Amino acid sequence: MDTPRSGGRTALGALAALLLLALTAVAGPAATAAGHAAAGHAPPAADPQAVRDWNALATDTISAHVGATRPSGQAVIWHGFVSAAVYNAVVGIQGRYAPYRWRARGPSTASPEAAAVTAAHRVLLTYFPASQTPLDTAYAASLARIPDGNAKRQGVAFGERAAAHLVALREGDGRFAPVEFTAAPAPGVWRPTPPAHQPFIDPWLGRLRPMVLTSPSRFRPGGPPALPSARYARDVNEVKTMGARTGSPRTARQTETALFFGGNLTVQLQSAFRDHSARHHLDIAETARMFAAANASATDAVVTAWDAKLHYGFWRPITAVQLAGTDGNPATEADPQWQPLLVTPPHPDYLSGHTTVTGAVVRTLTGILGTPHLDLTFSSEATGTTRHYDRAARLNGDMIDARVWGGIHFRTADVDGCEAGSRIGGWTLAHYFRPLRPARPHAAPPAPSMCPHGSAG
Repeated sequence: MDTPRSGGRTALGALAALLLLALTAVAGPAATAAGHAAAGHAPPAADPQAVRDWNALATDTISAHVGATRPSGQAVIWHGFVSAAVYNAVVGIQGRYAPYRWRARGPSTASPEAAAVTAAHRVLLTYFPASQTPLDTAYAASLARIPDGNAKRQGVAFGERAAAHLVALREGDGRFAPVEFTAAPAPGVWRPTPPAHQPFIDPWLGRLRPMVLTSPSRFRPGGPPALPSARYARDVNEVKTMGARTGSPRTARQTETALFFGGNLTVQLQSAFRDHSARHHLDIAETARMFAAANASATDAVVTAWDAKLHYGFWRPITAVQLAGTDGNPATEADPQWQPLLVTPPHPDYLSGHTTVTGAVVRTLTGILGTPHLDLTFSSEATGTTRHYDRAARLNGDMIDARVWGGIHFRTADVDGCEAGSRIGGWTLAHYFRPLRPARPHAAPPAPSMCPHGSAG
């Protein structure tokens, strides 16, 4: 009599298992998590908020050391490094996307959340050891929110490995190398600009080993227009009129646009990424991928822009307008008293760093999303306002115009920067951060250029 009862219990157990599998197939991950909980095995901690929190911590740490108002693209590269390590830590466990220049895999039972915060903490601590106290405090708080156990321990260990790998990848990459700009002042050649007359800031960025490209000059464009050309005259006369500090016919909206994007673009972008990923409920792997792909392409956009600045060394509008009598172009006229709306950053005009970075980020995000619709919200400390951008072309267009209306870039430097950045973004997604089993093409469908070419003035 006992044997049939035992066989009945076995049959019932098998039936229950089949029912659980069926429910899981219908309900998806939530059912799987519920099944784990019922069996006493909670799924590994994988809250995407941890990635956003450490992106915010990275922003604060980088700003504290690089300088929140430093007119350089240097802050972008540190975000590229941190985001890539976090991405590897997460996808190395979950296995949904191709790791960035790494073949290691972590245990599937490890906590991606613990791995992510550990990777971010370790990379930031490596590059900014003076911030150890606040970083260690934040790290302890992050780990305290993750249940103790083997998943947490495995996640921490794998996060350390991901960070160590990224740091090793970036050894000898040219950071802080003694690169100098040596071109003598001449018509069309950059020289320090008022009011501070600072030397070329961080020229080593133009020789930095890229994160995704094969060389800093991979997407170097053809250069600024020749001084005698009609295109050059149009550039000079547009910025002279629309970018003047006083007497410009700019509308209030145009002035606000120039001021809105006149501050720290890196901070604005990271905040927009965090807001987008939270509102769209991206999971931890999707969040880590978005940050890593966008920031890696932005890093190489900085490298590309600074490479062009070093190579072409083209003068800024303030110099060109004040010394227009030396350019040999009869369609330009000198105004020795002319001043731009914004203070001119201490590096050459061509390419525009802001538009190159924005072009790269826009192309990367539209490729990930598979649509030209961005749904990004930006805020500006300079104006105390926010702006929402739904379409990629609108964001690129405003960024291009902002640099002209601010009086600090010629339109050619802005448009060519946007186009170069767009090519970088496309390259990034064609070679890195790809789904291992894509359910749809990972790149955005063919669309008109997202970099406007005409003047909006």
